Amino acid sequence: MLAIRILTLSALGLLLAGTALAGGIDAKSGNQADQAFDIVNTRVSRTADALVFSIAVAGAAGQSKPAANGKLEGAGVYSYVWPTSLDSAAAGFDAKQGILALAVTAHPDFDDTPAADENADGDAKNDGGVWHSHWVVLGPDEACGKGSLKVIDIPEGAKPKLPATWPGLPLLIDSPNLPPAIEGATVSVSVPLAVVGDATAFKYDGVTAGLRVNESMHAPLLCVSNVFDVASGNLSLPGTVSE
Repeated sequence: MLAIRILTLSALGLLLAGTALAGGIDAKSGNQADQAFDIVNTRVSRTADALVFSIAVAGAAGQSKPAANGKLEGAGVYSYVWPTSLDSAAAGFDAKQGILALAVTAHPDFDDTPAADENADGDAKNDGGVWHSHWVVLGPDEACGKGSLKVIDIPEGAKPKLPATWPGLPLLIDSPNLPPAIEGATVSVSVPLAVVGDATAFKYDGVTAGLRVNESMHAPLLCVSNVFDVASGNLSLPGTVSE
């Protein structure tokens, strides 16, 4: 399947396979030196009216952030990601565009949540370094490196279907203003069921990764540059939604 093919063995490194237990994915620690990104459990749980996406790590979740670059070109992005089997249309994009993923990201060099003031200082354009959530559509692109992924670019002049909270970047990305909760070893996001059309019969995985903005600002604009850890060990999306 596509999700397996797009990650090479070199990207996975010495990852140890996780196991799906009670719908979630338990993984052994020790796959990533930075414990803030060393996944030990990934889970999507259903409540009465929401889906709660969570990743637990061996250390303090959210503790590590990329160093400031001083400009958008070449800027680094750190992320906690839940790749899913949901169709891209579930988040308001055209159907069958790639792998729909929920992501919690931090990147001090730019702000891509223009409708939210995450640091509550009255300026909604200066808080990219605060952890925040996105829907992204991912796909393979050899220009990012052999077997690597990118956030799907929007070609100049194209008019794809986009969510109402699309942040204006030429990417299949959404800024839905779903604040993440980071408590101890766990990062989680509560997504109202209505947002994804009450979909619960989907599969998922957990990934921690670094991304980087293209130095030339041309497509591919945003590449997955470093996979830190994968809950399943092979991006096989073994997780199922638990009650």
